[in-house]
Amino acid sequence: MREALLEQLRASAGERGRRVLLTGATVVTMDPATGVLDKGDVLIEGDVIAAVGTDLRAQGAETDAVVIDAAGCIVAPGFVDTHRHAWEAQLRRIMPDVDDLGGYVTTTLLGYAPVYRPQDMYVGTRLAALTAIDSGITTMLDFSHNSRTAAHSDAAVRALLDTGIRGVHAAMAPHFGDWDKQWPEDVARLRQEFGNSLLSFRIAALATGEIAGPEREFGPRLAAAARELGVGVSVDAVFGETSSRAVLEWERQGLLGPDLTLIHSTGLTRDAWRAIGASGTTIALAPTSDAQIGLETAIPAVDEALAVGVRPGLSIDVEVALASDMFTQMRALHAIQRMRAVNAAYGTDVAPRRISTLDVLDFATLQGARTNGLGEVTGSLTPGKQADVLVIRAEDVNNMPLNDAVGTLVLGSDARNVDTVFVAGQVRKWDGRLLDVDLAALRDEVAASRDHILNAPADV
Repeated sequence: MREALLEQLRASAGERGRRVLLTGATVVTMDPATGVLDKGDVLIEGDVIAAVGTDLRAQGAETDAVVIDAAGCIVAPGFVDTHRHAWEAQLRRIMPDVDDLGGYVTTTLLGYAPVYRPQDMYVGTRLAALTAIDSGITTMLDFSHNSRTAAHSDAAVRALLDTGIRGVHAAMAPHFGDWDKQWPEDVARLRQEFGNSLLSFRIAALATGEIAGPEREFGPRLAAAARELGVGVSVDAVFGETSSRAVLEWERQGLLGPDLTLIHSTGLTRDAWRAIGASGTTIALAPTSDAQIGLETAIPAVDEALAVGVRPGLSIDVEVALASDMFTQMRALHAIQRMRAVNAAYGTDVAPRRISTLDVLDFATLQGARTNGLGEVTGSLTPGKQADVLVIRAEDVNNMPLNDAVGTLVLGSDARNVDTVFVAGQVRKWDGRLLDVDLAALRDEVAASRDHILNAPADV
C-alpha cells in the first residue's frame, strides 16, 4: 500500500496542481490562528498548502488527490536551520571535545579548509543537506565560509539543488589561505545562474575583524552590497564586548534591521540588546554550540532576545563537534533556559520565567523561517505557504501513547520517527527512508573526500 502511494506521488510529481491529502493526523500547524488540530487534514496542491482543517474530505478535498492516511502520526511544518557550515560535514565529530573557538578555528578553518577542492565542497554540503532532510529540516541556511573560487561556490550551490532542500546559500570568503577575491560580487552571478523557487541567497560576514581581518567584517560596504542585490546578511561570531560595540556602531550607521541576522549573540551588553530589539534585527541561536564549545558566556542568549521582543531562530552550526539535528537543539535550549531560570530564582520568592516546548518549536519553525527572510514562504502549515511538511510517527515505541503533540515533537521524537518529508510538495523522505539517494555511493564519496582533506598538505 505504501509503495503504491509512493508510485502515485512520483507519477504525478510534475503535474501542475497535483493534490495530496494528508488525513486523520494530529496537525501541529504553528500558525497562531489555527494551533493544534487533534484530528485534522492537510491538503497540498502543487507546491503549496491549499487547506488545513478538521474534515477536508467532507469538503471534497480527496477528489483527484493522492490520499495518505496519517492516523497515528503528527503532521507539522518542516524545521528551519538558520546557520550551518555545511561544507564541513565529512569532518563530522572529528573534534567532539573541542574546548574553545580558537581550537575550532585553528583546526578547521586554518588547517582543513584551505585544502578543500570544489568536489569536497559539493560532498560536504550535499551530505549536510541530506542529513537535514532525513531529520525533518526542510530549510537550511548554509553559511558557506569557504568560498575560495567561483567553482567552490558553484559546487556548494549545486549540492543544495541536487538534494531538493529549501536552501539559503550565504556566501563568505574563507578565513585563511588563498582565494580569488571574487566575493561578495560573485553572489550576483550565483543568484542569476542558480536562483529558483527553492534556492535563495544571502551575504555572510563576521561581526568584527578580530579572527579573519576587516575584509569579512560587516559594515557599510557589505550592507551596501546586500542592498544592491536585495538580499539579507547573516553575521557570525557575534560575541561579547567587541561585538557589542560593533552593534552600536551599526545602529549609528543605520545598518540594523529585519534583513540582518546576528548569530550566537552571547555576552552582549544591555545597550547592544536594546539596539537589536528596537530595530527588529533577527537572531540565530546555536544552543549546543554555545554551551558545548563554550562561546563567550556559553549560555544561549534566549532570555536576552525575548527580553527585547526578539523571538530567535535555531541552528546547528558545526558538525565537526556537534549534533546534526533540530531535535537536539530544541531540547538543549529548553533544558538550559529552564535550568537557568529556576537557578536564578532559587532561594527567593520570585517565580521562574521558563520557556515552553511550544516556544522552542516556534523557534525551530516559524521564527527560523522569519530569521532566514522566508517568513511568508515557510515555517507554518498556513494555506498559501509552501508545502514543507513533516509526518512524524507518534505510535513508535519512543512516542506512544500520544498525549501532547508539541511535547512529543520536542522531547520525544528523533530522526527515526520522521516518516515522510515534503519540500515544496515533493516527497523527499518516505516510509522512513531518504529517496533517490544511493547510500553506498554516498558513503564512498564522503570517505574519499574526508581522506583527501586529512592527508593533503596545507599551503596557507
